[in-house]
Amino acid sequence: MSEFLRILEDEVQIVALLFMATVYTIRLIWMFRFKAGKEVTEPVGSPRVGVAYSMMNVAMPWAMESARKNLSFYVQFVIFHLGVLMAITATLILPYWPEFFESEPIVRIFQLFMGAAFAVGLIRLIRRITSPVMRLISTPDDYFSVALLTAWFAAGVFAMPNQYEVSEWPLILFFGMTTLFLIYVPFSKISHYLYYPFTRYFLGKTMGHRGVFPRKKGGEKPAGLE
Repeated sequence: MSEFLRILEDEVQIVALLFMATVYTIRLIWMFRFKAGKEVTEPVGSPRVGVAYSMMNVAMPWAMESARKNLSFYVQFVIFHLGVLMAITATLILPYWPEFFESEPIVRIFQLFMGAAFAVGLIRLIRRITSPVMRLISTPDDYFSVALLTAWFAAGVFAMPNQYEVSEWPLILFFGMTTLFLIYVPFSKISHYLYYPFTRYFLGKTMGHRGVFPRKKGGEKPAGLE
């Protein structure tokens, strides 16, 4: 392994991670300076149950209208985010535990998930470009983020064997894109995951208080709305 690749995998990634953590910390400090609104009405439901329901919503496709109407959207969502998880895991393992990828079955598993996520990324990008509705609500950041993520998955597939003695370019490309992500993500819509626990908490608390969450089975109206 060349010194350039070693530094790219190690010191550069650490600096980029610290940069992202610093930006996130500043954002969270700014966000917590605002006081949360308070409900002044009598509770119809349970805020605690509403929060639990809201937090787990991502694992309940039947609770989301888009997934109920088209389950393939949820399947794509799961595959795409599993690919993200595999790619992030790879960036942490490759520099410090390369022996982990000496097992061919493990390499193939990582390549399978990232390859599937790459395919989903292409589908999402094409849909965003060809659908009039998606074009209307999309920003340049949306196109760039999806395209960059999709390319990152492809780079990860080729980097997984970790055969730097054959060629370092797949690893250089993968970790170079990872560095770009760590610097770019805090300023893009990809950073939505940072706010997920906070937004879901306050949404669940409010909707639980009002009896809207959890959603009633069989299409019944929530308590208090009869």
